[in-house]
Amino acid sequence: MKRQSLLPIILVVLLASCGSSTKLTKSWIDPSLTAAHEPFKKVLVLGLVKDEATRRVVEDKLAAQFPGRAVQSYSYLSAADTVDAQVETKLKNDGFDGLVYMKLAEVEKSTSYVPGTTYGGFYGYRGYGYGYGGYGGTSGYYQEDKNYNVETNIYALQPPKLLWSGVTTTVNPSKLGKTVDDIIMTIKDELVSKKVIK
Repeated sequence: MKRQSLLPIILVVLLASCGSSTKLTKSWIDPSLTAAHEPFKKVLVLGLVKDEATRRVVEDKLAAQFPGRAVQSYSYLSAADTVDAQVETKLKNDGFDGLVYMKLAEVEKSTSYVPGTTYGGFYGYRGYGYGYGGYGGTSGYYQEDKNYNVETNIYALQPPKLLWSGVTTTVNPSKLGKTVDDIIMTIKDELVSKKVIK
């Protein structure tokens, strides 16, 4: 096999490896939820994480899904807002009818095997079209993976009701923003497949 004929194979492998590593592993939907459901007019979005910078990234990404209708919790709730009943009253008085929150449920470790690679073969030598290029490659190995399980819930507030809940799993996430984007896209795909959104 000529070296240049390996190029399409290498490109396919590289493109496949660039795909999202986020999968929906659990989901539940209220049977009454359909595409005819009235869209939220005002939504509070929450990123329930310990790190403030991460919280802001998550909430900004979630808010972008509801243009002009979402409020990030970091700009709305204060440290004094700790009593659920009082927060619910505050949300109702301020006209919120929806709530979306995302939280890291757990991080699981697992081990996977990465197979080795082989390359080489015949190639031209000084224009005569023969010669042995030899074979080379890398050995397979085991790697430890980290699976980040993120829970996302969508609530209606008036009246209070859970509309959708799901858990996504992302393997070895490297960039926070991209991971949140992948989670949001995975959830959107699920809601479209359930004919809840178009």
